[in-house]
Amino acid sequence: MSLRPSTRIATGLLRPRASLLSSRSYSDAPAPPLLQKLKADLKAAMRAKDAARLSVLRAALSSTLNASKTSSPITTDVALVGLLRKQARGCADARDEFAAAGRDDLVAKEEAQIAVLNEYMANSGVEELSSDRLRAVVQGVVAGLGDEKPKMGDIMKTLLAPVARWMARMSRRPSLSAS
Repeated sequence: MSLRPSTRIATGLLRPRASLLSSRSYSDAPAPPLLQKLKADLKAAMRAKDAARLSVLRAALSSTLNASKTSSPITTDVALVGLLRKQARGCADARDEFAAAGRDDLVAKEEAQIAVLNEYMANSGVEELSSDRLRAVVQGVVAGLGDEKPKMGDIMKTLLAPVARWMARMSRRPSLSAS
């Protein structure tokens, strides 16, 4: 029995695969601006054949992709800078090991990667608070609460209020992926 294609579709013999119709997204949050810059710079590094920058960018983007598949994806520049700091510490440890082994060529390679990572961290717009500055912020919150001895929960609630508002705003966004 031979059916024309239009008849097969109408009778349900040919069904489109559901996986082709739905787009799968690991995170519904918009990409951080620094992550978008890393992706754009990856293309530029490929064109320029900049091996050190290309290696760093590929490692950073790979780490963000791996994080997107976990329960804590990278959704902010702060989290991305934290990841870059972690990579810089790894490069510094590797540099120290290579220096101890007398591998000056690999030491130079790791230093070049650290320089690239430091450049992205410096231009990220994310500011690291010193312990003195953090102490001043917390003391300001404690003084603003007015209690003689405020509870730790109240202090943390006040400190993290901007983050809570951002999280609430993100949870109200419509989902882009089909469920």
